[in-house]
Parts: sequence; C-alpha cells; structure tokens
Amino acid sequence: MYSAKNSGRKCLHFFRSSMEGYSLKRIEMEQQLRQGLERNEFKLYYQPQINLESGRIIGAEALIRWQHPEKGLLPPSQFIAIAEDTGLIEPIGEWVLREAWSQRQGWHRSGWEDFRIAVNLSAHQFNRTSLVKTIADVLCRSDIDPAILELELTETVAMQDVGKTLNILNELKKFGVQLSIDDFGTGYSSLLYLRQFPIDRLKIDRTFVANIAHNPNEAAIVVAIIAMAHSMGLEVIAEGVETKGQLSFLKMHGCNEAQGYLMGKPMSGPALFSRLQQEAR
Repeated sequence: MYSAKNSGRKCLHFFRSSMEGYSLKRIEMEQQLRQGLERNEFKLYYQPQINLESGRIIGAEALIRWQHPEKGLLPPSQFIAIAEDTGLIEPIGEWVLREAWSQRQGWHRSGWEDFRIAVNLSAHQFNRTSLVKTIADVLCRSDIDPAILELELTETVAMQDVGKTLNILNELKKFGVQLSIDDFGTGYSSLLYLRQFPIDRLKIDRTFVANIAHNPNEAAIVVAIIAMAHSMGLEVIAEGVETKGQLSFLKMHGCNEAQGYLMGKPMSGPALFSRLQQEAR
C-alpha cells in the first residue's frame, strides 16, 4: 500500500519479500519516534537569516534534529517522511513551535527584541482545525511582540485548497505574526491567488539559487520573483546561498535577505546566541 502511495497513488503494486523488511523498519522507526517525543530526544538548531543591505543577522529558521540514542544526531530527512505517514508530524510540529517560542522568549529577556524566528508548518499541521487555537495558546503565554514569529508554509501546500488557505492565513494574521511562502517557484501558484494571501515574505527555493551562476533561465526566474514580490509590497529571502557569486547576484538584484551555508550552518540555540553577542560587540 505504501509503495503504491509513494508512486503517486491510483496504481497497483505487487508484494515482494523486500517490502516486508522495509515495513518492519518503518514500524520500528515509528515506535522510536513516539519514544523520542516522550523522552525529549528532539533538539532545535537554527540557521541564521541575514539582511543583505546591512549584513547583520535579523532572524533564524528553526530546524529540528533528533538525538537518537543509538544513531546519533539525525537530520529531518531521515525521519520526517515517516512522521508524516504516521501522523506523528502533528505532535512533533507542535513541539517545534512551542520550543522555538520558548527559546525566543529567553533571548528576549536577554535583550534581543527584534530578532525574528521562523517555524515551518507541515501540510498535516496546517490542515488541522486546531492550528489556530495552538498558535493562540503559544502567543498568549508571553508578552513579546507576535511579529517576531514567522510561520512558513510551502507554496505547494498553500495552493492545495486556496479558499481554505486564505481563511487560515487570515485567522493567523489576526494574531500579528508574520507569514511567508516557502519553496517559492516550485508550486506554479497563480498570481491572482497569491495577491489575496496576507503574506509578508516569499522564500526563493534553493534549487533556483543553486543555478543562478550558470543557468540564465533560472537566474531570470530569480530576478522575476524578486521584482514581482517587491511590486506586491513583499520582501524576498533566498535560501541555500553557498557561494559569494550567488550572494553578489542576489544583492545586485535587490533580494532583501538570505540564508545558507555561506552565512552560517544550522547551529544550536546557545551557539546562535553567542554569535549574536559577538555581532553586537
């Protein structure tokens, strides 16, 4: 069944003995994920986001890691897909949101008032009727400006049900949070619908950024996204920036912000706070 689903659904797959081994591994991983939540084995890492005009850190994206008791520190690519298939992505996503906001409150008490924190919303999480209530509960437990919380939604998820997306985004916007469309350029969204969404920022997908130096077609797409976003009053952030050539191109064409290994790899909360202190000095 899962093999058929992963192949695009509406198809037939015959059982092979190799599938049994995969199923057993999948069940084992699901059990370990549940235990990981109970034992607080997950950690947040943060990748700095840089303002390209000032060169200063203005925010960070919260990224989950799993401190597996046997396999060590695991990136999301090794467990998120199973978490989504099993529904565990919802409690994991809520943990990320609450943990990121809790750490952000600690930085606020240390004097960092305008530093933005970005949290990804999965498709499962976004489509849950409890999302708005969860966000309200998280924000009401602090007295800091909700605008320093940015919620990221992929373009693909945003376009699945435009009417529903618009209603949810409008509800979230009432809290004063910032909203961004992640992986922009990969979902072929209608500009008509995009104009209706109460978003603040477009995030250019890393696949376009990776090729801007040697692929004129993708470079043209990046330039067009930046110009379009600015004409709509939106800011633009590019992800996956790894070379000085990419950074120069983005600066030259007016991109507002960037994140990627060139500016900083994902780091622990204490490491990020230390870097902020160094920058301040």
